Amino acid sequence: MEWWRTAVFYEIYVRSFGDANGDGVGDLSGLIAHLDYLNDGTPRSLGVDALWLTPINPSPMFDFGYDVSDYCAVDPLFGRLADLDRLIAEAHRRGMRVILDLVPNHTSHRHAWFEASRRARTDPHRDWYVWRDPASDGGRRTTG
Repeated sequence: MEWWRTAVFYEIYVRSFGDANGDGVGDLSGLIAHLDYLNDGTPRSLGVDALWLTPINPSPMFDFGYDVSDYCAVDPLFGRLADLDRLIAEAHRRGMRVILDLVPNHTSHRHAWFEASRRARTDPHRDWYVWRDPASDGGRRTTG
């Protein structure tokens, strides 16, 4: 049987979970500090099998991190790639898996793909997004 069918998942909104550096925003180091609470192999922990992290990628935060501007990095607000590596290693040491919430269907307007797609109708990224010409009146509604 697939492991995920019986696993206990714990969704974590990193921004508000644990703040290790005292700046008022949760971060990966703060999450690492609480891993034993989630699963330390004893009955006193929650017995979590998998951590599901909401987006931790760089984002201009117009949509609380779901408007990703770089899929290959960690937003400095939450830490560094090294912190993510450490989180994964520490989670695995406790028998937990780490699932990242990937949201490729709505990149940020500041993502390189989107910026390229709007530069020219002939750009290869153009068909990665839905574009419509404006209405003849600029899209304004008229009332009569």
